[in-house]
Amino acid sequence: FAEMVMCAVIFFKVPYTEIDWVAYMQEVEGFMDGETDYSQLKGQTGPLVYPAGFVYTFAALRYFTGGAIVPGQVIFVGLYLLNTALVFTLYIRTKAVPPWTLVLLCLSKRVHSLFILRLFNDCVAMFLLYASILVMQGGRRWTLALLVFSLAVSVKMNILMFAPSLLLLMCKSISPLLVLRALATAAATQVLLGLPFLLTNPWGYLSCSFELSRKFVYYWSVNFKLLPEWLFLSKQWAIMLLVLHLATLLLFADKVWCRSEGGIYKAVKENFFEKKNKVDANEEVMTREGNGELSAQHITSVMFVGNFIGIVFARTLHYQFYCWYFHTLPFMLWQTPFPTPLRLALWAAIEMVWNVYPSTAISSGILWICHITLMIGLWKARSNIVIHSKIE
Repeated sequence: FAEMVMCAVIFFKVPYTEIDWVAYMQEVEGFMDGETDYSQLKGQTGPLVYPAGFVYTFAALRYFTGGAIVPGQVIFVGLYLLNTALVFTLYIRTKAVPPWTLVLLCLSKRVHSLFILRLFNDCVAMFLLYASILVMQGGRRWTLALLVFSLAVSVKMNILMFAPSLLLLMCKSISPLLVLRALATAAATQVLLGLPFLLTNPWGYLSCSFELSRKFVYYWSVNFKLLPEWLFLSKQWAIMLLVLHLATLLLFADKVWCRSEGGIYKAVKENFFEKKNKVDANEEVMTREGNGELSAQHITSVMFVGNFIGIVFARTLHYQFYCWYFHTLPFMLWQTPFPTPLRLALWAAIEMVWNVYPSTAISSGILWICHITLMIGLWKARSNIVIHSKIE
């Protein structure tokens, strides 16, 4: 109820600031007029650079709102409340954080702004992502989870930062055939969504919607204002960040997420070929057709931390990217061995940095310190992660 009141106050009292809504409406206008050549869909900020799910989502919003801002804001208020309820459910199912920490999920000035005053597509993509994790937690229906995950990817590609974690969880939980079926479902979803555009101009669709050579603007970077612009824009810096991202993912996969099984190789081999339940001294297993069923806490931890690693080593972070991981912060902070005052201090410092405009070298430095501290805490907490559900 308090969140509803807060959203209403923001909606009525805080002026809307135009950033991308008009561009979104312009980009989908051509599609609604019958244009299916993706290279011809453009707005005031340039060519359309999101996959087909974005087009369908914002075409629907344009249809119902007529492109007007106020009805769009009303819809995004509803999306914000649904997203908050969804994340609450994820947290409650893990039983890994004190109930009072859920309040932290409602206290971000920036995230309220991204949903209610900016109407970014990132918000839609993250809502679908959290929905896919909810499916994973509730009975481990991996094919359905991949379907919803693929829908999220179709709205914005940042969701792919969760993909390595998702693949690892499937390889630890289900047979190779079921992994392939789930992956095929995700791929088929992308093809079906993009089919009208692929039939018209396949290269135009692929090069625009999954464009990987995008140049970043130094001015908007929240995380790297502490670097000189020439280094920020350099190819060598981009390659180094990619290497660090992949190396850190591999370390966490091998030493944290698959620790109880003896490493990533043994974990996948055991699930795919040996079909045994491995019970650690401190980790009990709930069986399902001979396999240990991953706990809601473990699923959530692997997904959230895998994405966070991508955030830490992201080439740049713009203000709207905060919603990529804000709702995961309390969960991750309470997985660390840190005392509660330090957890709260880190949360507050991260929130403060994301509300500094424009970003400075100092604010970027504080963000880096907070991110690295949290990552160290997550690494040190590896012996406390519950891998399998407890036997009922």
